Amino acid sequence: MLENFRSFARAVEAGSFSEAGRRMRVSANVISQRIQALENHLGCRLFNRTTRNMGLTEQGRIFYDHVIDALHTIEMAEANIGELGAMPLGSIRVAAPLGLGRRLVGPTAAAYRDAHPQIDVQLRLSERRLDIIAESCDLALQFVTYADSSMIMRKIADAERVLCASPGYIERAGMPMTPADLARHQCLLLRFPGSREFRWSLSQDGEEISVPIKGSLDADDGDVLTAWALDGRGIVLKPVYEIADALAQGRLVPVLTANPPPPATLAVLYPTRNLVPLKVKAFADLLVERGRRYLATELARLGPLPSGQSPLQENEA
Repeated sequence: MLENFRSFARAVEAGSFSEAGRRMRVSANVISQRIQALENHLGCRLFNRTTRNMGLTEQGRIFYDHVIDALHTIEMAEANIGELGAMPLGSIRVAAPLGLGRRLVGPTAAAYRDAHPQIDVQLRLSERRLDIIAESCDLALQFVTYADSSMIMRKIADAERVLCASPGYIERAGMPMTPADLARHQCLLLRFPGSREFRWSLSQDGEEISVPIKGSLDADDGDVLTAWALDGRGIVLKPVYEIADALAQGRLVPVLTANPPPPATLAVLYPTRNLVPLKVKAFADLLVERGRRYLATELARLGPLPSGQSPLQENEA
């Protein structure tokens, strides 16, 4: 019955049986069967379903509120047992950007699984900033710009960012001297769902300014943008650690060094709770440790940026 409850909650949150099945690593048919069993048990319909849409009935909405409370109570009970036995239990769902997901979170998840073979690890990788609660994630690796009181934030580092392009592009298009010059350049654009306007935040006279940009190439994968920049397709804004090799080797050169983008804080986030499950804290501890080591390793070959700033600051927030 517990798995039926969980399947129902995931179906509500995901908006479809197929997506709920993907998140729980079962088929949509299994989700459907579990919810049908719940409906038979309760003697009412929980969803109104058509070929194209799915929505909760009034009884479904009431039941969902109670199910969420019950699942939270069970999760806290499991966490308490785990704390007593110093043994993380269950599964953990982690969200991260694509690039860092491949290079940092993936290896961290494998190491975590080696240390805790009783834990199932599920990664959700996307350049889109995911809603941790809506996506049913236990924690996420994100770049953050403001404090969220509903989240616990474990800071990894303030990572410097840089505008850069290939020497070949600069030779053809010229070196921009002011932020306004970007209007006549091809800028490589990181697109998010719903994006309509592209702007870069840059520093000018001690203040942060927002600069409109444009370009004929955009992608939702940061690694694709890096490849385009190396191929001489335009100017890109990147965290320094991602392109340390290319900068050190001169395959990319900094642009507008007098107007650097503000640094981005890389952090591990997880929802505020009275008791954080041991499995979440253990993964966060490992990710912070390995994240700082990964960034330091990537930047070890690179000296201070042209702006005179260190490319990495690890002070705790």
